[in-house]
Amino acid sequence: MNFKLLFTALFALLPFTMQAATKSHDFSIGKNTFLLDGKPFIVKAAEVHYPRIPQAYWDHRIKMCKALGMNTLCLYVFWNIHEQSEGKFDFTGNNDVAAFCRLAQKNGMYVIVRPGPYVCAEWEMGGLPWWLLKKKDIRLREQDPYFMERVKIFEEKVAEQLSSLTIQNGGPIIMVQVENEYGSYGEDKAYVSEIRDVLKANWYKKDADGKLVGPALFQCDWSSNFTKNGLDDLVWTMNFGTGANIDQQFRRLGELRPDAPKMCSEFWSGWFDKWGARHETRPAKDMVEGMDEMLSKGISFSLYMTHGGTSFGHWAGANSPGFAPDVTSYDYDAPINEYGLATPKFWELRKMMEKYNDGKKMPAVPKAPMSIISVPKFELKEFAPITLGVGASSKNTSLKTFEEMDMGWGSMIYSCRLPEIPVASTLQADIHDFGQVFINGRYIGKIDRVKNEKSLTLPAVKKGDELLILVEGMGRINFGRAIKDYKGIVGELTLSAAYGGAEYTIRPTVWDNLCIPDDYASAIKALDEAKKPRVEPAIYKGRQDMTEKCGYYRGYFNLKKVGDTFLNFETWGKGQVYVNGHALGRIWSIGPQQTLYVPGCWLKKGQNELVVLDVVGPRETTVWGQTEPELNKLQLEKSNKHNNIGDKPDLNSMTPVAAGSMKSGNGWQTVKFAKQAKGRYLAVECSSMHDGKDVAAIAELYLQGANGKRLSRESWTTKYADSEEENGNHTGDKVYDLQESTYWQTVKGSGLPHLLVIDLGSVQTVSALEYLPRAEQGAPGSLKDYRIFVY
Repeated sequence: MNFKLLFTALFALLPFTMQAATKSHDFSIGKNTFLLDGKPFIVKAAEVHYPRIPQAYWDHRIKMCKALGMNTLCLYVFWNIHEQSEGKFDFTGNNDVAAFCRLAQKNGMYVIVRPGPYVCAEWEMGGLPWWLLKKKDIRLREQDPYFMERVKIFEEKVAEQLSSLTIQNGGPIIMVQVENEYGSYGEDKAYVSEIRDVLKANWYKKDADGKLVGPALFQCDWSSNFTKNGLDDLVWTMNFGTGANIDQQFRRLGELRPDAPKMCSEFWSGWFDKWGARHETRPAKDMVEGMDEMLSKGISFSLYMTHGGTSFGHWAGANSPGFAPDVTSYDYDAPINEYGLATPKFWELRKMMEKYNDGKKMPAVPKAPMSIISVPKFELKEFAPITLGVGASSKNTSLKTFEEMDMGWGSMIYSCRLPEIPVASTLQADIHDFGQVFINGRYIGKIDRVKNEKSLTLPAVKKGDELLILVEGMGRINFGRAIKDYKGIVGELTLSAAYGGAEYTIRPTVWDNLCIPDDYASAIKALDEAKKPRVEPAIYKGRQDMTEKCGYYRGYFNLKKVGDTFLNFETWGKGQVYVNGHALGRIWSIGPQQTLYVPGCWLKKGQNELVVLDVVGPRETTVWGQTEPELNKLQLEKSNKHNNIGDKPDLNSMTPVAAGSMKSGNGWQTVKFAKQAKGRYLAVECSSMHDGKDVAAIAELYLQGANGKRLSRESWTTKYADSEEENGNHTGDKVYDLQESTYWQTVKGSGLPHLLVIDLGSVQTVSALEYLPRAEQGAPGSLKDYRIFVY
């Protein structure tokens, strides 16, 4: 027997990590470049998120990224999916981030790890666990003792999984990120420093010479704010999007660190979608040209997203100011679409990347693991009222939030008995997020946080009538200061009425709080319970409007062949969907997403089960599977535009607080007012643009208060805009959405002057306006002649 050949064959069968661990490498920082084993190295990273991809498809998606010419994968570690209950960690199955990293190495890819603790990513609460909010006085992303205690435990657990896979240990991990875009949250170098120290303590080990070694640590931010929290011993990287002026983005970094390597740690290939707004897209040409420019200048990058995937289940987050929940699809208009296939962007990018592949042939594009199939229309015939999904409850108590009821995700029923109110009254409540109001079982109306609604008119009621409110919680806010986002009825509820010559404010204090958890087990329990013969429970009585349509629906479809498909829910209302026990995600008839992606690896030949929890109720209980997704079909009650002529102010009767001409070019500008102004509304009128065209654009606006500091924009809403480019989602709210790459833009040919009016939410004292034009080269649509009003 040839023992040498036998040994070689057996060695080849060993896990790749065991083989790779025999040889360590090094990744370090050189002059104007990264160094891999001492040689210049440009990071060409593809951002992908393992929880947004079924584990069975991980290998295919990694190979797709490699086929684009990428040499690295960049990934977040999502705290809240690994520790869904305090102290209970899960790194198995689709949560096995170490397995994902080993698979990356098996495919010849390096890895950048971004372990938070906060990640944003349009993910529920930015990756922070909801149960942190059970401590009401907690200060998130600060040196709060309890928050830091839990952060340290989490980061230790992550390091237990991944620290052995650093490049120094023969693994694929070359860089680890400290926190995430903290400049968009605040200024707190002490906190960022402590996060850095926690990571160093867990990722760095002493070598034979007693020197601490580990992966390169870096922090990312925007070019406008990275100095706020930049630490001297960390690599600084910039985040910006397709079309940005790249030299401008790195200008300040070059001034402060002329010898440092440059890296765009998030080059946004597209953008995320919100319920009630158009599907977001970005031109392939702009993306490819930007990456080409960076590579030609030796600038490293991570393409966010290269493959977005899906925010399955309840994991999609929401943006702020206001409340703008994200859809289930995280397609992101990325080069590799939601279901893993190459888009036109993919092929354009691959062609450009060939120039930077060291003369080697590009890796082959892998075959899709599943074909795409259609599913004939079928009906969901089984039904269980939503009341059968009730789990924990507290009766005859005060109003409780989800968190106070120890529930992370789902819906709650709140009910109380009312005193006699002989006239119509106004109900006011801070409902997070979608509330349906019933009196004695009759539907009265809804309060939708997305629309900034906080009140509803109720009819006259008699003593003892039941007020019932069904509240669905959607994704917690994932960006900005509003991430401390409680669910349910937050605070007190009041009823206001005037009769008999007096005004009354009624505050019900005795409530029943009934939890309806968002999970498959609760759905099946309710459906099974509905089949049993029983006496009608008290919770049914007088609640027909809710119990006859709001609830759980189940049906089945048969397959001769398994494949990926897209189930259409455009005839349904609002809620959650499960297939064969897998949580597919949220649906909402308003769109733009009308289909849910169903991975074929979650289906089987023969009978498949589909369960829908619809908190509103469907028009039809039919579903079908189609071969293409529907991500851009709105079904709105009214347009998103803010062009109601009744909201347009009469500027002729007002005196501007400032008037003049803005400078041309990129970057922030500040207009100081001659004297402080007081008012609730800000109006910005532009009569000309620097490019001589009639299209105006504004990326961001801030107002400074009497003390010269920026005022909170949390309560801002758009009052009026003479023109908004709705199809591109360039509506007025983009000037205060905390995102420098999005912008309000008018429609070509709509005529000058242009006017944007912002409702500040309350009367404010203001001393200056800060204005940011678009980030692209030449700042298209930048304002020239302007007038500013505060009234």
